[in-house]
Amino acid sequence: MAKEKKVNAITDMEVDFAQWFTDVCVKAELIDYSGVKGLFIMRPYGYAIWENIQSWMDKRFKELGHENVSMPLLIPESLLQKEKDHVEGFAPECAWVTIGGSEELQEKLCIRPTSETLFCDHWSHVVHSWRDLPMKYNQWCSVLRWEKTTRPFLRGREFLWQEGHTLHATAEEAIEETETMLEVYAELCEKVLSMPVVRGLKTDKEKFAGAERTYTVECMMHDRKALQSGTSHYFGDGFAKAYGIAFSDKNNTQQTPHETSWGVSTRIIGGLIMTHGDNNGLVLPPEVAPIQVVVVPVAQHKPGVLEKADEVYAALKAAGIRVKVDDSDNSLGWKCAQYEMKGVPVRLELGPRDIENGVCVAVRRDNFEKITVNLDDVVNGVKDALALVQAGLYEKANKNLTEHIYEAHSLEEAKELQEKNGGFIKTMWCGGLDCEVAMKEKAGMTSRCIPFKQENLGDTCPICGKKAEKMIYWGVAY
Repeated sequence: MAKEKKVNAITDMEVDFAQWFTDVCVKAELIDYSGVKGLFIMRPYGYAIWENIQSWMDKRFKELGHENVSMPLLIPESLLQKEKDHVEGFAPECAWVTIGGSEELQEKLCIRPTSETLFCDHWSHVVHSWRDLPMKYNQWCSVLRWEKTTRPFLRGREFLWQEGHTLHATAEEAIEETETMLEVYAELCEKVLSMPVVRGLKTDKEKFAGAERTYTVECMMHDRKALQSGTSHYFGDGFAKAYGIAFSDKNNTQQTPHETSWGVSTRIIGGLIMTHGDNNGLVLPPEVAPIQVVVVPVAQHKPGVLEKADEVYAALKAAGIRVKVDDSDNSLGWKCAQYEMKGVPVRLELGPRDIENGVCVAVRRDNFEKITVNLDDVVNGVKDALALVQAGLYEKANKNLTEHIYEAHSLEEAKELQEKNGGFIKTMWCGGLDCEVAMKEKAGMTSRCIPFKQENLGDTCPICGKKAEKMIYWGVAY
């Protein structure tokens, strides 16, 4: 359903998608800028979205047997240097502490960009026997990566995240863990955030520094660019060997354990904005919206209107719905525009005539459809409307994804399709690094993933002409 734009302070996404995104982040009161480039202030409304995401994930992690821990902020340089591939991968993004108080430190301390080294050092002290395994830990924290180009949520120098780290007796158990956690991330995206995903493996070039395998869920944004929305890594026993972690098995034989890590950050909020937002601002799935329903009294100066609005509020709140009544003296038009900009999934309009007829009007944020809800069954009516919004957002995003996956049989065709349509370009691939680099240099696309759901698009690699090993997705990514 077409909707007239109400918020002129937000740039149209068709004019400048990047500026639209920044406008939404600021005008919807998600973030503010601090005095340090790349370090953003997450305002209460933005943080509340993260809290709802965090709450869902924390519950799922604990259901799967993970425990929350807290590791130090600083990593000694000597500890970081023990895993060569890992330190080389993060070296350009590391920030260092060299002075403590007024004294120069004897050893530089890295402000954690990620915590594999800290977990490994800890495990080397506490893991001794097969009875100690598995170790299934998760940490909620912030990390620091000195990015050159920064944007709210998508590319901050400091950001919030969860990082899971687990240690297992066998490779099979560790691989099962990485695959299980990837599916948790897919469930988060699809069922909670209404963001359809492509599940798959990263190439060796794109995998996490020090990992043997990196699994990923890739989402498509409204502008048809890709966003890596959650990753899960299998490390094998490389980290364990580097950090001297060993255990005695049931036969009293020394063995080396296998490790995983997995993480989702506040970057996912950027994905949420770019998947569902429109020119009026945010559009939030009910599952994570800080305010799921706003009750807007119409002609609130008339007898009984505010009283009925408060009654509806009390009923919805008692049912566990996150609800707000706006009884301010702002105009009805201002209120509608304000809560549309903030992405509130359902707006309830309630005036004297509605009360007389025993109804109110529910307006869906995803398509602005108006639904008449009986006041004597307002809780069920609102729950139905919220469910429609959640499903409607997924359906719309899934349409954007499925309609913008294109098949190509040459590098030139892949480039042409990307320049014309954006989206994901699927081709066969020989598995060679040279072809991956050529796709980046000549077509401007990086490999997104080798999808679990493979298709046979031909026998040869469209880039080099050699025998193809697998199908791969390419795209332009944030």
